[in-house]
Amino acid sequence: MTEWNASHIPDQHGRVAVVTGANSGLGLVTATELARHGAHVVMAVRDVAAGERAAEAIRRSAPRAGIEVRELDLASLASVRAFATGMTAGFEAIDLLVNNAGLVLLGPARTTADGFELQLGTNMLGHFALTGLLLGGLGRADAARVVSLSSITHKNARLDFDDLMSRRDFNASRAYGRSKLATTAFGLELDRRLRAAGSPVVSVVAHPGLSRSNLTPRAWEHRGRIGQIFARGGLLVTQPAERGALPQLFAATAPGVRGGQFFGPSGLFETRGRVVEVRPSAHAADPTVGLRLWTAAEDLTGVTYL
Repeated sequence: MTEWNASHIPDQHGRVAVVTGANSGLGLVTATELARHGAHVVMAVRDVAAGERAAEAIRRSAPRAGIEVRELDLASLASVRAFATGMTAGFEAIDLLVNNAGLVLLGPARTTADGFELQLGTNMLGHFALTGLLLGGLGRADAARVVSLSSITHKNARLDFDDLMSRRDFNASRAYGRSKLATTAFGLELDRRLRAAGSPVVSVVAHPGLSRSNLTPRAWEHRGRIGQIFARGGLLVTQPAERGALPQLFAATAPGVRGGQFFGPSGLFETRGRVVEVRPSAHAADPTVGLRLWTAAEDLTGVTYL
């Protein structure tokens, strides 16, 4: 069987796709390939100037690409609501939401504008709120999909519902793993709820293995020169972003994808390789965990749906 790659993406003309964190790394590759294949791509980015530079690069490689940049700071619920309001006003239907944006920080604890631990707030709670606020537009599309970006780090994490914000005993790498576990559990619980509601929207999850992005250098930036050394060393064992983005592109576009599926690389502990269906951790797949997380996310964000 031929290994799946971006050339296999079906024609995307007529589809509206929202990609968070689309100005660099996996998000930029995802936005680029969707635009090249005909989708109208909304690049949802915190840094609009960086987003415009990335959009211009896409236009140079694909002159007919339909692409626009809109501001979205997932660490601010006010920004999430403003973005969703603009999307609802601008588009009758949304065909694809790729919850790609992510943050990993290995320094001291930091919080979002709403007081959430920064990694959990950005990686999961912001996307939880965004998905809920865009669900009406997704529901008006034919065969819409929501793709949530997980990480292999979720497999060694467990959620502490008595201390979701990691205030009691903060450890940055553990907090990141928990944020990605929460993202995975959210994507799977969203699928359960969509199916129970009879919704045509499909929720799937993907992870990139060990892939090159600007997250690695940023994670170590608090350590100065030694942090730069660690960051460069980490990049040596990663695969290019063009390969790392394939699982989420497959989840977003491949025919026959079913709700609740999880895609990642096939080789060496899922760190690299061709796209295959993989298994989430038992904790992430536990419906009891999904229910508790959903209830907590509703309470924290004030966004209630399904």
